[in-house]
Amino acid sequence: MSSERAIELCKAANGLEKVILRDARGSSAEVYLYGGQVTSWKNDHGEELLFVSSKAIFKPPKAIRGGIPICFPQFSNHGSLEQHGFARNRFWSIDTDPPPLPTNSSSQVHIDLILRPSEEDMKIWPHSYEFRLRIALGPGGNLMLISRVRNTNTDGKPFTFTFAYHTYFSVSDISEVRVEGLETLDYLDNLQNKERFTEQGDAITFESEVDKIYLSTPTKIAILDHEKKRTFVIRKDGLPDAGLPIYFLINVDAIHIWRGGYESPKFLKNDPGKNKIGNFLIGSSETLLFFFCAVVWNPWDKKAKAMADFGDDEYKHMLCVEAAAIEKPITLKPGEEWRGRQELSAVPSSYCSGQLDPQKVLQCS
Repeated sequence: MSSERAIELCKAANGLEKVILRDARGSSAEVYLYGGQVTSWKNDHGEELLFVSSKAIFKPPKAIRGGIPICFPQFSNHGSLEQHGFARNRFWSIDTDPPPLPTNSSSQVHIDLILRPSEEDMKIWPHSYEFRLRIALGPGGNLMLISRVRNTNTDGKPFTFTFAYHTYFSVSDISEVRVEGLETLDYLDNLQNKERFTEQGDAITFESEVDKIYLSTPTKIAILDHEKKRTFVIRKDGLPDAGLPIYFLINVDAIHIWRGGYESPKFLKNDPGKNKIGNFLIGSSETLLFFFCAVVWNPWDKKAKAMADFGDDEYKHMLCVEAAAIEKPITLKPGEEWRGRQELSAVPSSYCSGQLDPQKVLQCS
């Protein structure tokens, strides 16, 4: 497939521009420059994997209901800005000369976008930044989003933000869906004033409205759709939870566990062994686990009816599971850059969900 056919820029609803990515095997993705928002992800059979409401309003300044909205620099109402921040209702530009990424995504069909603050943005959030977003479509139809946020303030001031990939998955029937990988974890229940609880079930199933922030989640989460015999797998990194990330380093003599940032780990446990761990660079081959937070949301019937851009019964056919950094916001000093990545895949429901259990990962040879 030629590069011209693999990446196409065209006009869409209300004259808005969108980019269409096409993989040689037939999978595709559509990205609106308004919001830098993915609104479609189809497999090689042409089946739509993301949910977009039939009542979605593709007209600024309204955010597009569905797909993968980018929540930045604020998630939900966790701050003084408008709901979910302003990145999802700003016009992004195509980044024609992005800095290189240390990933193999450059070999995939991809588009690079960039968002910088306008004068109006600076009035409500007085910080200078560059937000670079790469949307890539892998050879197997996987969809990858890589975000890079850099503090470009010239006044020496840091800034702090929260973030989420607000992904709307398309499901056959919410009552036939289960989420695995979050069992036994603590969560904040937004329906109960963010009170903290522990998940009790073997998996998450749905019988009513759900709006929860799960803490210290593993790098993989699975959404099993029994009717479609399909499993979505969410892989994510760079999206920390409350406190500092936890890392595991296994060597011949011991398992060392510490909580800490990029430069100065603070040891939680150091089993007897000959090797002493010093500073450790995230991303090396010895980093086994990196934990994150995830949001699970379905509005159910009453809230669905209260939203003008959402069909009354559409809650039955969608589920949001969002890779996020919420309880522990991200702080960047001038010149510093944060990166967050989400990779989505759709596989047959025979997927071994046991791989999602961090303890089982550690126990495997």
